[in-house]
Amino acid sequence: MELVVITGLSGAGKSRAVDALEDIGFFCADNMPPKLIPTFIQLIINSKEIRERVAIVTDIRVGGSFKDLFNALDDIKAMGCQFKILFFDANNEVLLRRYKETRRKHPLIDEFNGSLIDAIEAERTKLQPARQIADYIIDSSNLTAIECRERVSMLFLDNPSKSMSIHCISFGYKYGIPNDSDLVFDVRCLPNPFYVNSLKERTGIEKPVIDFVMKWDQAKELIKKLFDLIDYLIPLYRTEGKSQLVISIGCTGGRHRSVVFAELIREHLSNEGLILSIHHRDIKK
Repeated sequence: MELVVITGLSGAGKSRAVDALEDIGFFCADNMPPKLIPTFIQLIINSKEIRERVAIVTDIRVGGSFKDLFNALDDIKAMGCQFKILFFDANNEVLLRRYKETRRKHPLIDEFNGSLIDAIEAERTKLQPARQIADYIIDSSNLTAIECRERVSMLFLDNPSKSMSIHCISFGYKYGIPNDSDLVFDVRCLPNPFYVNSLKERTGIEKPVIDFVMKWDQAKELIKKLFDLIDYLIPLYRTEGKSQLVISIGCTGGRHRSVVFAELIREHLSNEGLILSIHHRDIKK
């Protein structure tokens, strides 16, 4: 059985993950108290109806029993069932906006006299131990609903135990570093196409910008060194059992240099038997 345990902050995108997983053949169960997870898995194992791909959502909605998650995971391991943990995160500003737009009630808001920001911060603290052991972390702060579903589908279209997932992100430092980054590389040291009138309004996926960025000796040398470093690190991460690696490339605005380098890294890794995805976070800003 391929089992995915989904958790994370309220409003960060878990329901979209469930939709995406159901679309690719997962049997999904939402809002399950951790103590029930091993029993649920055993029932599936004993059932005549075979469920090869199962996803379970558990989060702070279950109340104080969420603390039982780690014991439940140990019980699942003892049953010989392998699993991956998918954690959804988002920054406070985005979560506040989403709650205002949907007018949903945060599970902890009554404990904090109606203060939404205090409820979010308390939830973040409670979930931090789960985030630390997650196999996959998706920061949905700058993802549309469609992009969020695509990220999930890309992770689990194939059995994630067979390959490492590499997600490349280009971003602009002026908008902040992506929260789910594992490796962050700064390419602001390279000449900036923004100051070339004919390139200012173009992006790093267009040939004139690519040609400009990569015509410099320092850019050619930098990309080679990044390739060497990433090629060296990936086997080490695999040996340590890491399932997902998020490589973030930043420039000033996230439209030119970082986009070029993120695309080159993705292309370089395309023949390595990896699950690859890419997101140009700030390219439209």
